[in-house]
Amino acid sequence: MRATIRNYMDAVKRRREEGDDEAGFSLVELIVVVVILGILAAVAIPIFNGIQAQAETNAMKAAAANAAAQGTAEAAQGNVPTSDLSNNEFTITVTGDKGKVDTVCATASKVGTTTPVEKSGPGCTTGGSGS
Repeated sequence: MRATIRNYMDAVKRRREEGDDEAGFSLVELIVVVVILGILAAVAIPIFNGIQAQAETNAMKAAAANAAAQGTAEAAQGNVPTSDLSNNEFTITVTGDKGKVDTVCATASKVGTTTPVEKSGPGCTTGGSGS
């Protein structure tokens, strides 16, 4: 009996020393990794969309502010502010009176929409920074 246990223990010891011939991951480990990646993706995609929308809004604010600065400079020189500064992304309109800096207002909206989203300039009554 003692020899049998000793033989068994020696066999277990040799097997541990040789190491397992199995390589790679088990199916359970792979499933756990896929589930974790799915959870991370489910959390990250809405966050990414929110950041993207915020970046678009900030770009529109910057475009309106730049257009207002340009329109104010033109009005200060005694000219009528440029009326259309649109590009591929935004429709930008500057309004104001010739030579009157405090009447300049720039509105920016996304191309394809008619409602101004952001306004900037001293002549704007609502929205934007009013600078």
